[in-house]
Amino acid sequence: MTGSQYLKFLNPLALFNTKRTRDIFKVNPTLPPERKEADHIVVKVFDYSNSTLSESTYDTIEACNQFNNNGNISWINIDGIRKKEVESLCNHFGIHYLIAEDILSVGQRPKMDEINPVLYCLLNMLYFNDQTGTVETEQISILLGKDFVISYQEDASRDVFDSVREKLRIADSKLRLSGADYLCYAMIDMIVDNYYVVMDKIGDRIEMLEERIIRSSNKRSLAEINALRKELIVLKRNVGPVRDIINGFVRTDSSLLEERTRKYFKDIYDHIVQANDLVESHRDMMINLHDLYVSNVNLKLNEVMKVMTIVTCLLAPATVIGGIFGMNFDVIPYAHEKNGFFIATTLMILVPIIMVFIFRKRGWF
Repeated sequence: MTGSQYLKFLNPLALFNTKRTRDIFKVNPTLPPERKEADHIVVKVFDYSNSTLSESTYDTIEACNQFNNNGNISWINIDGIRKKEVESLCNHFGIHYLIAEDILSVGQRPKMDEINPVLYCLLNMLYFNDQTGTVETEQISILLGKDFVISYQEDASRDVFDSVREKLRIADSKLRLSGADYLCYAMIDMIVDNYYVVMDKIGDRIEMLEERIIRSSNKRSLAEINALRKELIVLKRNVGPVRDIINGFVRTDSSLLEERTRKYFKDIYDHIVQANDLVESHRDMMINLHDLYVSNVNLKLNEVMKVMTIVTCLLAPATVIGGIFGMNFDVIPYAHEKNGFFIATTLMILVPIIMVFIFRKRGWF
């Protein structure tokens, strides 16, 4: 056990992480965004058609210019966000500067915009950190254009698109036989599906916490309830708005989205509605766990008070008898008796025993 962990054990109040609260609620759209630019960028491109596929990796954004209107479908994924490169790529593909600003902003609410010549959506990929027990977010921007999809990610070390890449490598897969709009659907679908992975892990933590609270309720349990409720706030904030994003894809009249692809977005809509319901169920469960914690604490308090009351009742006869025989009068029964002490002691023991018998008969303990 490290020193900090030992201090937390001695001081249960240290378990209540107020810094996490500040991080969750630190949202102020009136202030300019503060994004630390990436040291370098990694550009991964899948350029494909029904019969051909090429995978390329670049470290400069200018290499992407060749994939504009080249007759194939191109997926340009940029890991790392820098203002100069974002503006350069948007200028080359004719993307509005407002979308470039959204890509560069941080901490935004998930949303969907339609500004010719692209459909743009911004949402967060979610990951669950098993070590810290927190939900981590990564903002991703997806731009759907004519025969291309551009995606911006912040962290090059992880994403949820490995299965999409594997399907693109299969010659006769539906991804290879469909347009860029289906690729956009597949990417958003993977992000939404990963929400369930995160919620399953939180659900497991809720179940384990419920078992611990039933066995023993202490300040550590209350701290864990508080921590999980914060993570559910993060889930609610990121999962809830995605329903509006998917609804925007379903209802748009843009020619970039084929009619046959809309039914797939309707399927995502059903999934995200179910995900929202699951988040609400988890939140209700946390409220129930808090009530269970309070009930257990009150039950323990009642048990302690019950024991103390019984002990007080059992000692009361001895106190009364001792008080009677200890009064300063000249004439007290058995005061000068040879067996007076034994008589008083016998009464002090006998009366509580009779009381215990009566209490047990009435089911008081």
